This record gives sequence, structure tokens and C-alpha cells, in this order.
Amino acid sequence: MIGSLRGSVLERNLDGTVLLEVGGVGYLVTVSSRVIAELEPGTPVFLYVHHHIREDSQTLYGFASRDDRSTFQALIATHGIGPALAVAILATHPPAALFDIVSNNDVAAMTLVPGVGKKTAERLIIELRDRLSVPVLDSGGGGSVSAVADVRDALAGLGYGTDEIRDVLRELPTGADSSTLLRDALKMLGARRA
Repeated sequence: MIGSLRGSVLERNLDGTVLLEVGGVGYLVTVSSRVIAELEPGTPVFLYVHHHIREDSQTLYGFASRDDRSTFQALIATHGIGPALAVAILATHPPAALFDIVSNNDVAAMTLVPGVGKKTAERLIIELRDRLSVPVLDSGGGGSVSAVADVRDALAGLGYGTDEIRDVLRELPTGADSSTLLRDALKMLGARRA
């Protein structure tokens, strides 16, 4: 099994793969859109790898951090989530944001993932609660809403489209409060429309 690769990027492909040269051998590695943007041809790179073996194929999935890889592995161990959907989920929501989404039952945030509708999002949140070791919170008193959900709702209220919101949420740092995230999101969206 291949667990990591250190080498240099030979090429980035439109299908979400990069060709890495490691010790004179080229490895084709599938990465998320967040990771591929950081991999410039000719630059050195280190990726954590999940070696996915099926009866008819073998695929390498690359991740910038150990958390990304372990979250990917938790996702593909969940019923109904294959590697392609797991990569899409991680491209939309980094592990910390995904943990917040699951712990807050934020169905709307989960539906930002391309190909995930409301019913699928509800099922995924329930199944991921155990996989990601998220404690079940008492939702009796209105519950806490994550900062990302606040920003998403505010942007939707301002008339921004789902695709715009999804793209800007991917770029926001995790761990900041709602007002800081909203301010950063509006700056990014304003710069794109200018």
C-alpha cells in the first residue's frame, strides 16, 4: 500500500489528477479542487495518499494533510459515499467545517456539495455523526448554529447564488467567528464582481 508520496509535480490535469514524479516514477494522483490549485508544475510536493483498490482498478487519492486523508477514509466507509463524492465533500468543506456541519445538523451546508440533495444530506449527517465521532447535542433550546451556516444564510439573504456561496465558503478559513467570515466573504465576492 502507498501511504504518502514526496516528489515534484509534472502536470495538472483538468480531470482533477496530478502527475507526480517520485524517484523517476510518475504517479497519477486524484486530488480535490482545493489541493490541485496549490500544486504548480515543477514544484516539490508531499501528499498523504489513500490507495484505493477495487476489483477492476487502483486509484491514488492525495491529500495535503493527515486530517484530510482520515476524513476521506471515514467518508468512504459510510454507506452511499464513494471516493468521488468524498473528494467533492472535502473540496466543499474542509474537515473542521464538516465536523461543525455534522454536529449542528446543518443540512443546507451539506447540500452545497455538488450532487447532494436535501434527503441525501440528512442521511449523510446522521451516518457521519458516528464516523466522525461527533457527540449528539441537545437541540431543545434552538441549538447552536455554526459560523459557516450564519455566513451562508446571510449571503443567500443578500441575493448571492448557490454556486457563488459554495465557491467563497471553500476559501474561508475555519475557526473564525461569523462576523469575520462574513466580512471576508463579502470582500471576496465584491472583488469577483468588480
